[in-house]
Amino acid sequence: MTETRKPKAYTLAADEKTTLVMLYTANGLIRGEVITKASLRVSIWLRTQSAPEFIHMLKANVLTFGGSGPVKSTSFPELIVPTEEVLAFHMAPPTFDPVDYDESEVNRVMEPVSVLVGTFHIDGCMRLSTQSDVTTNLNVAHSKWISLYDISVSNPHLANMGVMKAPMTLIRITKVIFGLNTENPG
Repeated sequence: MTETRKPKAYTLAADEKTTLVMLYTANGLIRGEVITKASLRVSIWLRTQSAPEFIHMLKANVLTFGGSGPVKSTSFPELIVPTEEVLAFHMAPPTFDPVDYDESEVNRVMEPVSVLVGTFHIDGCMRLSTQSDVTTNLNVAHSKWISLYDISVSNPHLANMGVMKAPMTLIRITKVIFGLNTENPG
């Protein structure tokens, strides 16, 4: 008979920290603590060279959407998520990092967009050159991830959720759908 080994609790190394974040996937939402180096800026982590292939989380709560049934909730003391499955990522409010751009930079504009991320609807702004537009910006992006600012997140399957706000999120540009409000007045 094979012996079943009980997992031991994760112990942070001296140079590590945990940060409460929210990960969005095609069929769910995960809220939990990510383990990173203490010096890392978590809000832009997945855009950096130190982004892992698998995200190790502690105290994770998972909401899974599937078919016509109700939303399922599951909790795990530890969870390992393939980074490739993450469509959006942000620090859980009220925690946040300072914005990742220079507010005094000239020739930049905030362009409002709506992003469909699985069953979630995220409204926010993309920071663009005044000489560009959303489509061009996405087509020339050299990163898997872009930042959206001043976001509002909602989900029609989670009526009790209401609208959650955060200063910034990372969006995997090739796995979501962008909506533009291009109606011209008059």
